[in-house]
Amino acid sequence: MDSVFIRDLRVETVVGIYDWERRIRQTVSLDLDMRTDIRAAADSDRIEDTLDYKAVAKRVVQFVSEQQFQLVETLAEKVAGLILDEFKIKELKVTVHKPGAVSGSKSVGVSIERSRHA
Repeated sequence: MDSVFIRDLRVETVVGIYDWERRIRQTVSLDLDMRTDIRAAADSDRIEDTLDYKAVAKRVVQFVSEQQFQLVETLAEKVAGLILDEFKIKELKVTVHKPGAVSGSKSVGVSIERSRHA
């Protein structure tokens, strides 16, 4: 299976469990690895035959920026569900980075892998 990916997609959203976090917007970074067959697109050289990563990025940014999350786990799960529901892919990996969440680290976060139910 081939992979179409997006790295370091930055989105401002409300994410966190503490009161102060619920009052501000923080930047999260997403890495998306979307598994799909790209052979038809390679043969035709047409955007209509592949996964349009710009459309995916635009939809994910819109969704995440309009929502509020307590946990990065919830954010990752909701993004995975959105992509599987709205785009023609079979499997994906979503990694959510929350920079600055732990003092002394560049980033913390979660990675999940999900697939479309047959």
